[in-house]
Amino acid sequence: MTTHHVDKYSWKALLGSAVGYAMDGFDLLILGFMLSAISTDLALTPAQGGSLVTWTLIGAVAGGLIFGALSDKYGRVRVLTWTIVLFAVFTGLCAFAQGYWDLLIYRTIAGIGLGGEFGIGMALAAEAWPARHRAKASSYVALGWQIGVFAAALLTPLLLPIIGWRGMFLVGIFPAFVAWYLRAKLHEPEVFVRKQASSNKPKKSPFKLLIKDKNTTKVSLGIVVLTSVQNFGYYGIMIWLPNFLSKQLGFSLTKSGLWTAVTICGMMAGIWIFGRLADAIGRKPSFLIFQLGAVLSIVTYSQLTDPTAMLFAGALLGAFVNGMMGGYGALMSEAYPTEARATAQNVLFNIGRAVGGFGPIVVGAVVSAYSFPIAIAFLATIYVLDMLATFFLIPELKGKALE
Repeated sequence: MTTHHVDKYSWKALLGSAVGYAMDGFDLLILGFMLSAISTDLALTPAQGGSLVTWTLIGAVAGGLIFGALSDKYGRVRVLTWTIVLFAVFTGLCAFAQGYWDLLIYRTIAGIGLGGEFGIGMALAAEAWPARHRAKASSYVALGWQIGVFAAALLTPLLLPIIGWRGMFLVGIFPAFVAWYLRAKLHEPEVFVRKQASSNKPKKSPFKLLIKDKNTTKVSLGIVVLTSVQNFGYYGIMIWLPNFLSKQLGFSLTKSGLWTAVTICGMMAGIWIFGRLADAIGRKPSFLIFQLGAVLSIVTYSQLTDPTAMLFAGALLGAFVNGMMGGYGALMSEAYPTEARATAQNVLFNIGRAVGGFGPIVVGAVVSAYSFPIAIAFLATIYVLDMLATFFLIPELKGKALE
């Protein structure tokens, strides 16, 4: 059983989850923008600069595994607050870094806080919203990340010259205030409280519940394929396409920047549409439509040469490639019981994130061995794999009451 109608609590839970996730997107992107300024100030080598991003992501994977399980045990709101505070405090400490090693430690611990938020926020929103609006709710949480990325792209060029990279890290302390405010206003979702009250028998490890029988293992494998393709395609495209635009078509950086902005708008529209579609026609058909759209839009895109056509096609590409982010939260919430829900979200999405991290490397290797068009065609084929996984491994769970 879960909520039957959307009330004030539903919106508060959603806002809390989306704000946490927006801060993650904001933080990761400002780090990318500030790397050259930080490297100059602290005399870092390019490898050291790059490792700050890598270790933030390694921290995020670790945080996802730790905090998902803690939230299934101690509660969504409580543990979400811990993750946001940890993230905020260590992001703030980055402003006082004196050299490479202390900055690396602060970034890694901030990453641990950042990693927990996705799954806990998704579980909290799913439990606070009725079944018929669940995909919509999880798509709003996913939009949080994109809004954070967008805010970083707009604010960093304005603020960085004025307050410097240390000042930008201090801006990252705001989530602590948000966390405190939300913690004061939110109670745990009813479905979680009921589960805690009714559970007298010794609890199974939430990790074991992801592979508790043949059927569950099959679903977990399917979701890992989906999240891996999602992250692989996203990072492969976002890291390489601006490069492709400038090398192949002689786009200037401004044009590449405009292209990126239009593509991000397309991604946001895609997520929003996906949430509504999945609530209307079901999870499985929505995934299949978007996966087919990804294949077609990537192949079409690689054939274009007209800049205006590429700008519109970029928005469409973004919508299909990233729109599916709007559905994972609902799918995973429905596929696993309350005592493993946040663990499932964090573990399965972070495995996908770890695999997806290789996207830019693999695409880069294909580009240097063959060519850009072949690399893009390769990206299209991974979405065919995605369709097969959806078709054979993913059950339809639209309207399912959370257990």
